[in-house]
Parts: sequence; C-alpha cells; structure tokens
Amino acid sequence: MKKSLYSIFALIAMLVAFTSCEKDEVENTATVDMAGEWHVHVTALAGDEVADEDWFGDGDYNITTSNTAANVANEMWLVDANATFFPYQVRIDVNPSNMTFNSSTDADNLFGASDYLAQNFGIEGAGETVTITNGKIVKNGTKTPSGQPADYIEFYVSFGGDPFPGAYGVNKEYKVSGFRYTGFVEDE
Repeated sequence: MKKSLYSIFALIAMLVAFTSCEKDEVENTATVDMAGEWHVHVTALAGDEVADEDWFGDGDYNITTSNTAANVANEMWLVDANATFFPYQVRIDVNPSNMTFNSSTDADNLFGASDYLAQNFGIEGAGETVTITNGKIVKNGTKTPSGQPADYIEFYVSFGGDPFPGAYGVNKEYKVSGFRYTGFVEDE
C-alpha cells in the first residue's frame, strides 16, 4: 500500500512538472518594429537653415510611439507629453514596410491645447490640432552619444494656431529627431 501511494505521488509530481513546463506563445503587437520610446529634440528651421537647435528650450526628452487598441499595422499613437509649449497626442498612419508615418492634416490633439500659451501669452486654442509629416524610422540609422548604433526617428510637426512662425520667421513645421531610448546614462 505504501509503495502504491509513493507511485501515485510520483506520477502526480511528474504530471505537474510536465504541465508547468508548457509556455504560452506571446505575440507582438502589429506595430512592434515602429513602437517604442524615443530620445528626441525639437529644431526650428528658417528655410533650410537651422534657426534654433532647441526652439522651445525643452532640451532632449522622450516621446513614445505605440500600438492602438485596434492592433492594426497601419496606425499608431504618437505622444509627446514632455513638451513645454505644445504637448500632443495624435493618431498617425504608418507604413511598416518602409517605416514611414504621417497624421491627417490638422488632426485633433488628444492631449489638449497648450495651457502654457493661453496662460502666459493669452493665445487661446493654439495647439488644438497637430499635423505630422515626413515621419520615418531608420533601423540602426544613428549612433547614441555613447557610440552604440540605434534606430533613428525623424518627423516634422506643426500646430494649429501656432503664433511663433509668423512672429519669428521660422518654418511652420518643427523638426523632431532622435534615437530609440536606450536607458543608459551615457545616452541621456
């Protein structure tokens, strides 16, 4: 009897061991190659010339691109929650085969209009719409400050009601560029 109980317990232990070794297959999102966190800066251009490398005085900071709830390969979210003047969240159309993206013209800024401009400059409604153009991601297209290869991101962004281009003679679109965030202190 004792030998039978040991045999039953051994059999149960083996079944538990084999069952616990099974792993569920984890699938990636539809936009996995284009989604991520990016370390970027904003440049203002006057014609083809750089007018200011840090136009809004934000320095380098992080933005994100992420999958939408629909989990389709042709759309993502682009979120810049760190910008001082124009924080934005906009749905962008993506082409994963050539790693490009754009938004519709004057897409709604789901982050809302910039309170900073309204409070400090009395400009109401600035930044309520966003347009993203000429967006691209290049695999291993740049090097980080530490010298490691990283994916490169670049796009142009413009905002509805933006008073700065007319007042300061810069292009309506600002250039946003940078690299995939590494998390390493050397790359900050």
